[in-house]
Amino acid sequence: MQKNLVFPSILSADFANFEKDLELAKNAGADGVQIDAMDAHFVPNLTFGWSLVEALRKKTDLFLDAHLMIDNPLIWSKKFASAGADNVIFHIEACTNAKEAVQTIRSIKAAGAKASIAIKPKTPVSKIANLLEEDLFAVLVMTVEPGFGGQAFMENMMPKVSEVRKLINEKKLKTHVEVDGGIDIKTAQIAKKAGANILVAGSSLYKFRNPLEMGKAIRLMRK
Repeated sequence: MQKNLVFPSILSADFANFEKDLELAKNAGADGVQIDAMDAHFVPNLTFGWSLVEALRKKTDLFLDAHLMIDNPLIWSKKFASAGADNVIFHIEACTNAKEAVQTIRSIKAAGAKASIAIKPKTPVSKIANLLEEDLFAVLVMTVEPGFGGQAFMENMMPKVSEVRKLINEKKLKTHVEVDGGIDIKTAQIAKKAGANILVAGSSLYKFRNPLEMGKAIRLMRK
């Protein structure tokens, strides 16, 4: 049975105090943090680039989970890997075809990071099923439309989470199932029951400004 991992999303952190909020997550017992990179093209928001990953890598040994919500992932994903991301997630919808997706996965690995793939709420699991053979670290099933934090959890994505988990189990793979969007203590339990074991949570964790309170929330999400 895979361990349940919790990654606070720094999209909800204090942008003026990233180093402090990385330390907060670490002291609270987080398994890593997620860095949401958005390019204002693939999604209607603009956030972080690989230079932030590079800066954060110098300040922490936490697992850095880079979620790329950007166009042309084959071009840009290796920059995030080379900057120090431990895992680089790209969206299948940003690829023109399956061949490009495979090239992107292999490019990320060649740059020294783990590779993962994400699917938006309207994208069927069939779009990524054949890519599971590429030894992915995780499949991220979005439980909101990507682009902005603080959205409501889409419980109707749980059959998709279960479908991904079933495929992984049938193929006897070690790939994780990750969920991102509207995750809190209550929805974490729903997602885990459906088969998720990596939980990304932003505002529901960073609303706590001390490690004891955030740590309690993380433990309840894992439990």
